[in-house]
Amino acid sequence: MSKLSAALKALLHAPSSHPGTTPAPKNIAQLFRKIGEHAEKNQVERPAWLAMASAATFTMNSPDSLAILHHEASKDKGLKESIKHAELIREVGLKCIGLNGIPRTIVCLDGLHSQLPDEVKNSLTTTPSRTVTPANVEDTKARGRQLWDSIYRPHHTKLIDKLAMYHPDLPVWIVDSAYGMLFADPDRQPVKGQQVGRVLTSIVAIACLRAQTGVAPQLMSHVFGLKKAMNDETWKNDVQNEIGAKWLASDSGITWILESVDQITHAIGESKTNRQSRI
Repeated sequence: MSKLSAALKALLHAPSSHPGTTPAPKNIAQLFRKIGEHAEKNQVERPAWLAMASAATFTMNSPDSLAILHHEASKDKGLKESIKHAELIREVGLKCIGLNGIPRTIVCLDGLHSQLPDEVKNSLTTTPSRTVTPANVEDTKARGRQLWDSIYRPHHTKLIDKLAMYHPDLPVWIVDSAYGMLFADPDRQPVKGQQVGRVLTSIVAIACLRAQTGVAPQLMSHVFGLKKAMNDETWKNDVQNEIGAKWLASDSGITWILESVDQITHAIGESKTNRQSRI
């Protein structure tokens, strides 16, 4: 079996390459609590702010903060709610693959799983729900295209043509795989917490893209996508009530989402900077 030299191992783990995950800042539980309280004052239900905070935290690669977020959202809520919140965080993390890439989702889900209480961990669903078969492939593609059209209409077709100019397989992968397989909830037996829905999916995209930085055009598209969820009424089968959904899609609600993500990224980012300064 091949071995790596000590010098190469040291280079792979050089502090300048930021090889590890980002530790949870001391104030993160308080910040998550504050975000949740503000959301609920505007009749935004727990899944919406939990999805937003989870997406930002996945993007910042901080599994320790995810574990704190789960604890904060589930505190005094009982085992059933704790399981539901863990299912939602896992589902958000999966959707983040289409926005952040696979590695951060794997690292964060690993870290979260290791810190969940055993009674929660042992109660999570173990049945996959996105396996593609000859019988469901067309339905999967149709769900992806339906979600794509809902977010990007009236520019949905023109945008596909534009992406195809960059690479012919780019829109194929985005619509069929990212939207069909990940962003659109699959047709499956309901498990509490697994259903993210139209509004929350847009919130996840906004949170990831805001936390990433440098992708303003895509961020703007998903802000409009959230607003369009109200216009085409695709929010109606969602896990969010109408009053909260309307507020989230308003300028005030979107401002709150962006500012909340900024607060999370600032807090976790400072934690990363502080750790690096100690190395």
